[in-house]
Amino acid sequence: MLKMVVPLALIFISSSCLADTQCGPFLITPGPDDGWFRVNNAKPESQKVTFLKAKEDYDNIKIAWTMATTQPGLWLGMEYIKRDGQAILNTQLLRASMDAPRIFGTYDCVKVKG
Repeated sequence: MLKMVVPLALIFISSSCLADTQCGPFLITPGPDDGWFRVNNAKPESQKVTFLKAKEDYDNIKIAWTMATTQPGLWLGMEYIKRDGQAILNTQLLRASMDAPRIFGTYDCVKVKG
């Protein structure tokens, strides 16, 4: 029974937490039926959902993703933070070499009308 509840909870999180949202050049959409969000129609390599205040408080949530890029050894770390209805997306280019410069981005998020 528990094995059925967890996937259903993940589907509920992805569909109710975040409608189609535009954060700079990134379009964030709920996944079809797997509980994973999509970033520009691509499934992230990892996803972690954290409620910031109370359990199932979707106005105060943090979702972290790791996305692969088309370049070897280059990943994108993303952190969607929504507090009291206001959302931002923080990004960081993750590199294999510690000597490489860090590249950060922060974007305001808006719900896509449609």
